[in-house]
Amino acid sequence: MQSSQVETLVKHIAEMDRDGLVRFLRNLDVEFTLDFTNEFLDTVNLETLRHITLAAALRAKEPV
Repeated sequence: MQSSQVETLVKHIAEMDRDGLVRFLRNLDVEFTLDFTNEFLDTVNLETLRHITLAAALRAKEPV
């Protein structure tokens, strides 16, 4: 992923609300298991959720 794509992704994730982040995270196609409970995703600090989502998105099989 090029730096401009990463920058765009970071901005996009920063603008999402919790529901958008959870949907985005749940729909990522990654080579590892994302096994987060709904309870965790509903209660985790929003900034932490953004970091988790960004990390997973950077490892996605297809560029997002």
